[in-house]
Parts: sequence; structure tokens; C-alpha cells
Amino acid sequence: MGLDVGSKTVGVALSDPLGITAQPVETIKIDEDAGNLGFDRLAELLAQYKPTKFVLGLPKHMNNDEGVRAEASRDYGRKLTEKFGLPVDFQDERLTTMQAEKVLIDGGTRRKDRKKYIDKLAAVLILQNYLDANRF
Repeated sequence: MGLDVGSKTVGVALSDPLGITAQPVETIKIDEDAGNLGFDRLAELLAQYKPTKFVLGLPKHMNNDEGVRAEASRDYGRKLTEKFGLPVDFQDERLTTMQAEKVLIDGGTRRKDRKKYIDKLAAVLILQNYLDANRF
């Protein structure tokens, strides 16, 4: 299960059973400041799809340094493991939101509609990059 974690939303993607392609699932609204991390909805998705691990986007700076958002992603990953007992891998997510935006623009998605799709599409790109990099 691929996740694009932000402070207000979590984009969710899943791979096919063979681990070849990633598909979008949904965007979960969260409130990081209030401690609502979307775990109730994630629990429902875990029960439905039964993934074996989480792949979280790791937002790095272009110089490869990790900032505040990267630490927030690592913290979210720790909480996922504590709550659900599944391992967490991290995938560099530099430029995935820009890629997702370009895909939506190229596909003719209107500006006001892009926000509905951007996070789950970014989750797809994160998971697909992970699957491609870890293919045997």
C-alpha cells in the first residue's frame, strides 16, 4: 500500500497481486495538528485489501537533505507500524507531485478538479517507483 502523506490528506494506492503496477484508491482527509491521522479509514482499507507493507513517500530536498516534512513522514511510518504491525519502507518522492500535476494537465483535468486527484496520483507514482526499483 503506497501512501502520500501530507498534513491535510493521505493519498492511497495499491499494487496488483504480482507487485507490477500501482493503482489509485482514494484520498483520506486527515488533520495532522489535531492528531487525526486517518487510521480508522486505513484499518478498513487494510481489512479489505490485506497489503503486506506500507510504502511511504519521503519528501527530500533537491540536495538530498531531509527537512520537517520528511521527519513527519518518518513519524507517521513509526505510528503505522505501532498501530498495524506492518513494515514500512520509504520511497524518495521528490518531484512526484509535479509529475502528478503534469499527468492531470496532460489528461485535460480542469484546475479546480486537480486537487481531488493529485494526492492519490502522487501515491501511485510513489508506489510505482518503489515497485520498479525493487523488482527482482
